[in-house]
This record gives sequence, C-alpha cells and structure tokens, in this order.
Amino acid sequence: MAYETVIGLEVHLQLKTKSKVFCGCSTAFGAPPNAQTCPVCLGFPGSLPVLNRQALMLAAKVAIALNCQIAKKIRFDRKNYFYPDLPKAFQISQFDQPLSQHGYLPVSIDGKEKRIKIRRVHLEEDTGKLFHQKDCSLIDFNRSGTPLLEIVSEPDINSPEDAYAYLTSIKSLLQYIDVSDCNMEEGSLRCDANISLRKPGAKELGVKAEIKNMNSFKAVKAALEYEQARQAGLLDSGKEIVQETRLYDAAKDVTESMRSKEEAHDYRYFPEPDLVPFDFEQALLKDIKSSIPELPGPRKKRFMADYHISDYDAAVMVGDKAMADYFEKCISIHKKPKEIANWLMGDVSAYMKEKNLTIDDLNLKWAHLTGMLKMIDDGIISGKIAKTLLIEMIQTGKAPAQLVKDKGLEQISDAGTIEKAVAEAIAENPGIVSDFKGGKQNAIMALMGKVMAKTKGKANPKKVNEALMKRLKGAV
Repeated sequence: MAYETVIGLEVHLQLKTKSKVFCGCSTAFGAPPNAQTCPVCLGFPGSLPVLNRQALMLAAKVAIALNCQIAKKIRFDRKNYFYPDLPKAFQISQFDQPLSQHGYLPVSIDGKEKRIKIRRVHLEEDTGKLFHQKDCSLIDFNRSGTPLLEIVSEPDINSPEDAYAYLTSIKSLLQYIDVSDCNMEEGSLRCDANISLRKPGAKELGVKAEIKNMNSFKAVKAALEYEQARQAGLLDSGKEIVQETRLYDAAKDVTESMRSKEEAHDYRYFPEPDLVPFDFEQALLKDIKSSIPELPGPRKKRFMADYHISDYDAAVMVGDKAMADYFEKCISIHKKPKEIANWLMGDVSAYMKEKNLTIDDLNLKWAHLTGMLKMIDDGIISGKIAKTLLIEMIQTGKAPAQLVKDKGLEQISDAGTIEKAVAEAIAENPGIVSDFKGGKQNAIMALMGKVMAKTKGKANPKKVNEALMKRLKGAV
C-alpha cells in the first residue's frame, strides 16, 4: 500500500428512555410530526432543562461496558451553531468535562483480538429532523431533545473492513446491555466517519474528511472504500486534500462535499449555565457495574471452552444476544452444540434473512427445534425431511412430532421396503452400476438418489447405503 489508512468513528446512540433528556416529552417513534414537543425541547425563551436520571444511568452503563473511566466531575456545555433543526441555535452537549474517557473495545480482526481505543463517551441532546422537498424543507421536532450518546473512537482503525468489524462489535455490546434498540432505519444508531491517509511509518495524521449520511454498516464500509480511493487519487496526482464534511450518496456510491469541516473553536463552547456540574456517587456506579451482564467477548470465549465450537461459530452465536440465549436454551435439553449451531447458522438464519425476522420474531420454540434434531438422531426423520419440517414448524407453530404424524413424514427404516427400492434402482440403472464396478466410488451417491426418489426422500440414508453396498459388493 502506498498509503496507510487512518479511520476514527463517531457512533451516535439514542438511549432507551421513555422521555427526553432535558424534558418530559415522549421519545416514542412514529408519532405525528411535532406532536411530542414542549417549550424546553423547542427552545422557548425562559424554559429550563432538567436532566433525565435514567438517561444518565444508561450513559454510564455504556461507558463502563466500554472500559471507560467515569469523570470525577461532569459538566454540560452549550455547543453553538445555527441549523434549522436545532431550535435553540445551540445544542446541550459536553466538551472538556465529559461523562467518561479513555476506554477500549476488543474487536476480532482476522482472527486476532485488537483493542480499539475509545476517546470519550458523552451525553447530549439529539436534534430535530429535516425533510427536504422540491420547494421547501419541513422540520419534525419530535426527535429534538432525545437523549443521544456519542461514542468517539481514537483513530485506531486502518481499513473499511476493520471499521465494519468495530461497528458490528459495538452494536452487539449495546444490545447486550439493553440501552437502545439500535435501529438504524429509525435513526436510533447512526455513525459518522473520519478518514485520512498518510505515508506508511509517518507519525502525523493526514488531512481528514468527515463522512455523514450513512444508514447501515455496509454503507459505512462502502463510503470509506470510496473515500480511501478518492484521497489516494488526489495524493497520487499531487493535489491537496481539503478538510471538509462529505455526504455519502448510496445510489451513486460516492461521497460528495457538503461543507468545510468545523473545528472545536467554531462552536464557541461554554458551560451550560442552567445545569450545574456534578459527580457520581461511587455506590451508584457500583450498582450500574453490577447490572452489566456477560458481554459478547467473554461469552464467546466461554462458548468455545464449554461447548467446543470454533472461533467462527462462537462469534456468530454471540453476535446477537437473542440468538446466543436461544442457542444456550437448546443446549440445555439437547447436548449437541455443534449440531444446534449448524442449524441456527444455516437453515434458520436463511429463513430469518429471507423474511427479515429476528430470532425473537420467529415462530420457532427452542423445544421444537431440539425435538426435531432428536428425531433425526433417532432415525425417525431424515435430514432432508427436517429441512421441510423446519419451515412447517415456523409457519404453524406446531411441534415436530405432531407435524410428522399429520403429514406422514416418518422415515422409512423397514429393511424389506428399503431392499425392494434398492433392487429396483439397481435394475433400472445398469450404467451407474457399471460405473461403480469400474471403480467410480461416487456412483453410489447417484444410486442413493434414485432410491430416495422412489421412497419420496423418506428412506433412512444410512440403511440405504448399507443395503446398496451389500448388494453391489456381491455384484462387483
């Protein structure tokens, strides 16, 4: 590589509270425009903010989970800038005395664990939302004042792929500690990216561009890939990179200039006079820390140690807390972790992806899935029949035993029936038999397919193979 890529990410997270961060308005998504507003979140003169205790507790929970140091003295500041969806013309945020600093997030990159340092986690209020039309722009202030957490990484990320890994890891952690629904489509989780290039071995950072308007992790990765190539092209041609904010256009798969990038002094920060500085009681921090569950990293290591599954399988299982919980419930009654993981990562996940469902949305009781797997082990149904049975269980909610009985899906293990089907398959396919005699061992699979077709996929594959080998062995 002619250049080293340096990336820092700013994750913006709406916290799961019933009311806004400085007033009592609802934070529920989907209300009619401007229905959830009051003088405080609309910035009326004389209105005063009151800090939401639950928002502060959730913010501290995130900071602790990210191994950050909670500040001894915490203060809110006014970040001054004019934008139509910011009714006060300033945002209550945090500047030099944020909630927390100096944390890290362990991220698995190319099979190795890398600690991405967290510069700071601070609490602020969200802005309203603009809707641009041909001849005007409309503003919905329902979102204005929603508690927003900003998680700022150090520039420790060196590729768009690593940025994607960081984001998926941080989203998983946030879901585990249950502080947000992390819904990117509804704007609960957003991300801005800063990217610059420099010569390998250089200590100083290059001129950076900030990228906004990315509504998925795949979009973040694609935007960074484009920007990486754009900046490299400018440097190769001897041109200067301008520090600016750029927007990502997903339809064109390009970034486009939006405005020159502001510096901290442009915002004219000063202490928020209506909110006094404060500190946390240590007992309260201890309670918050004790409420944090087993996180994805430690859980992954436990899965590998206790269930003897691979690094990849464990990473997939713990990547979604609901999936990991479902996996462990299955193991509690069916002690075959690898088999369960294969079905969850394979057919179950494929159905979820096709229907855009989560494991919680899926109409599949864990006792039903394990019951089906036990029926495979007991030779009652084949793996092929199980794939069809799985869909039936999801769509009807019925137990596998009931569906097998109702639809006559029991696997055929009767020796006489299998022997008859095997004899017919051999008699009807002399060419395949000849191939087997000639040393083509794979020909046995073709004959098995013929037998399975005759039994409508119900014959026990193991018994079919045994019957075929017995008869063909005598024919060779």
